[in-house]
Amino acid sequence: MGKYNVYGIGNALVDMEFAVEDSFLKNNNIEKGLMTLIDEERHHELFRTLKSFHGKKACGGSAANTIIAVTQFGGKSYYSCKVASDDTGTFFLDDLKKCGVTTNLGDERENGVTGKCLVMVTPDADRTMNTFLGITEEVSPNELDEDAIRNSEYVYLEGYLVTSPTGRAAAIAARKIAEKAGVKTALTFSDPNMVEFFKDGLTEMLGKKVNLLFCNKDEATQWAGSSDLNKAVESIQEVADTFAITLGDKGALVFDGEQLHNIAPTATSAVDTNGAGDMFAGAFLYAITHGYTYPQAGELASIAAAKVVSQFGPRLSKEEQSEALAAYTTTS
Repeated sequence: MGKYNVYGIGNALVDMEFAVEDSFLKNNNIEKGLMTLIDEERHHELFRTLKSFHGKKACGGSAANTIIAVTQFGGKSYYSCKVASDDTGTFFLDDLKKCGVTTNLGDERENGVTGKCLVMVTPDADRTMNTFLGITEEVSPNELDEDAIRNSEYVYLEGYLVTSPTGRAAAIAARKIAEKAGVKTALTFSDPNMVEFFKDGLTEMLGKKVNLLFCNKDEATQWAGSSDLNKAVESIQEVADTFAITLGDKGALVFDGEQLHNIAPTATSAVDTNGAGDMFAGAFLYAITHGYTYPQAGELASIAAAKVVSQFGPRLSKEEQSEALAAYTTTS
């Protein structure tokens, strides 16, 4: 067994989450329910407008949330990323360390602006993200720790990296190092826009096949070019040995390489869906690196994702994750 259960790489962003009305999105020409890249000027413009709303701040980015979840369940994880030497970068690093994650980041970092993501949550619990990548757009193979990759059970690649040539190169390099070392590979599609506009890049990141793929129904059907979920399953099987497709309040589909399993949804009252997929992936990765079967991993992931959507914010505390683990143990 390696030193780390999961090694992740992704866009390091400080998430700033706000509860807004649908009218705010309409009035500010923001496309609802998707991740949209914005420049620094647009970020400052929106942030000034959002200051009057209730907000919450944490180190984030999709893969970071997943890696933190693995760690707080009790796993060992490593996160490679890039932040600047500004105050926001220091906040990111300090928050990551508090969560118990090992990282390539140190006190000596490049000048620049750390990436930020404005997450806007509407009353229907849908999340909309406007992201200024900042220096994380320059994340590259230089941020990889090859020894840590070789000493991991899984390498987890964030689909959002596809938008940056150097980020995509870093993901591909990490996958190749892992494959050569016999380390399993996992990838998340991250967002329907990544599949719609960057499918060729995602295909490069996947290589011949990854061992495990995470996506939601919209991403899966977008990948297949068909609204038929069965066809989407067949299409995903061509690029991944195993996979988990989340279906929102319908639960999830998990394929263990031989059999497809229907994972029942966990009843909850959704407040904020931001981070649900990240938590699902984190709980799932923790479970399969700690002796759980794929159906069991799906059940734990369903419980954890339901818990995260029942509150405002993309993450759970370590204590709340322990409660999710206890809830799974009680019901299994």
